[in-house]
Amino acid sequence: MTIASQKMTLEEYLNYDDGIDTLYELVNGELLVMPPESELNRRIAAFLFACFLQQGIPPYRLTMKTELVVSGSRATTRLPDLMVLSEELATELEGARRSTVMIDMPPPLLVVEVVSPGKENVDRDYRYKRSEYAARGIAEYWIVDPMQGWLTVLEWVEGLYEERVFQGNERIVSPMLPNLDLTSERVMNARG
Repeated sequence: MTIASQKMTLEEYLNYDDGIDTLYELVNGELLVMPPESELNRRIAAFLFACFLQQGIPPYRLTMKTELVVSGSRATTRLPDLMVLSEELATELEGARRSTVMIDMPPPLLVVEVVSPGKENVDRDYRYKRSEYAARGIAEYWIVDPMQGWLTVLEWVEGLYEERVFQGNERIVSPMLPNLDLTSERVMNARG
């Protein structure tokens, strides 16, 4: 749901406080209310967080619900379900007043989005965020789609994302996590 009012700049958005705990994304200058996560989506994100820890990624380089400023026709931020930060980016965020990856900071190494039900959410994760994350030069983008039962890994190669879709008991291949022993089915069930 878009909050009706005038368009906001990034600075106005970053200073916006309505006194409630609602999560927002700023999309082309418009404040967009983020609905609460489903229990399955929350479980999948937490499961992947634990899997990434097991791969040796230190906890300070994993973050959930950290804002990411992306390019758009107007100011736009996204709230990925999970991000893997580079050492440099983790250092830049250390002690920050607000957990926001600004446009002048290095991009995250990997971004995970768990698709929520609804056509607008599917379009947002498969279409809009794909081009926004590509513009940021994010090396790897995962789209976890519990409704379809598949996981898409997008790898940044020579200026474009190359896409691989994993279903069922097919082992997920991740350029960033070469030793990952995980299937799409395990992710969808969010069980070890």
